[in-house]
Amino acid sequence: MKWVKRIAKWTSILAIVLFLGTWWANYRIESKTRDFIKNDAKDLPVCKTALLLGTSKVLKHQQVNQYFYRRINATVDLYKSGKVKYIIVSGDNSTDNYNEPADMKKDLIMNGVPDSVIYLDYAGFRTFDSMVRAKEIFGQDTLIVVSQEFHNQRAVFIAQKMDMVAYGFNAEDVDPSIGFKTRVREFFARAKVFWDVYTGTKPHFLGEKIQIGK
Repeated sequence: MKWVKRIAKWTSILAIVLFLGTWWANYRIESKTRDFIKNDAKDLPVCKTALLLGTSKVLKHQQVNQYFYRRINATVDLYKSGKVKYIIVSGDNSTDNYNEPADMKKDLIMNGVPDSVIYLDYAGFRTFDSMVRAKEIFGQDTLIVVSQEFHNQRAVFIAQKMDMVAYGFNAEDVDPSIGFKTRVREFFARAKVFWDVYTGTKPHFLGEKIQIGK
């Protein structure tokens, strides 16, 4: 039937347009953030605050989440290098039994980071929320984001669109076979960044301001 062929044709065209748009979003984010993403703390400027982006400590079936531990290691290295004085840990605490910021704080302290320099953001439900809240709630216009490189690129791009000065410090990545699903999600998440930025999307929660380093 002709109508079936038309639907198939326009569906294919739409799929191609969406894919090309997503590819462009990825290219744009990577090109705009390339000079601000570093693997070595020595290449970063001194900033008051680091923003550690949260993730779960364990995966399904109680598997160790290497993203978690490698972000912890990178944050500890960054703090001990003297590049930052304070750390905001931003993650998901949407239920009583799931608390990314608290889990990360415990491991940071276990690795020698003082409790007094750690601030918790319990409403970092997604990267966009974490970046907006870092500025609006915690008052940071300049900071160093800690996560894996692909994640830092998106976070720094969001910060740039918010007139922030942000750098990314790359935690060690995981084996590609382990992180494949995460990278696929990241590919499409980057297209949503443009929707969030240009439609004026707000975080799930804002709230009272918190002063860093009272």
